[in-house]
Amino acid sequence: MPIEKNQVVLFHYSVRDEQDNVVENSHGGEPNAYLHGHGGIIKGLEEALEGRDAGDTFSVTVTPDKAYGPRKPDAIQRVPIKHLMGAKRWKAGMVAQVQTEQGPRHVVVAKVGHKFADVDTNHPMAGRTLTFDIEVIDVRAATSEELAHGHAHGPGGHHH
Repeated sequence: MPIEKNQVVLFHYSVRDEQDNVVENSHGGEPNAYLHGHGGIIKGLEEALEGRDAGDTFSVTVTPDKAYGPRKPDAIQRVPIKHLMGAKRWKAGMVAQVQTEQGPRHVVVAKVGHKFADVDTNHPMAGRTLTFDIEVIDVRAATSEELAHGHAHGPGGHHH
């Protein structure tokens, strides 16, 4: 069954940066699940998966415009340290999670003071050209509930 809109796709991946360093890898855990055609993964990866089948393996290089966007130099914000989640002591370069009006968001700590930290709100992979090594595990029709919610359910997807 080739991948097309409204199908649930399960896949394993590894992501490499411009220096060929692996920055993320799903192997060893549950495969990632998403509802194709609903924006649940970055645009360049979703485009590369279109028409593929279970069992396919391939690599695709995705530029920032179809990944996490360009880096915005004015994306530094000062936040109270007590709002940073993920560690007890913070240092520049660490990734923290903050609660926003749009839900939880990852930020990179740029500078730490006594009560406040300057954080970079760019996605940690913004501005980077990324190469994905993909293994399509399964492709299936989405359930009516998944279509109504706009995302995949179950292992590797969203859980209610």
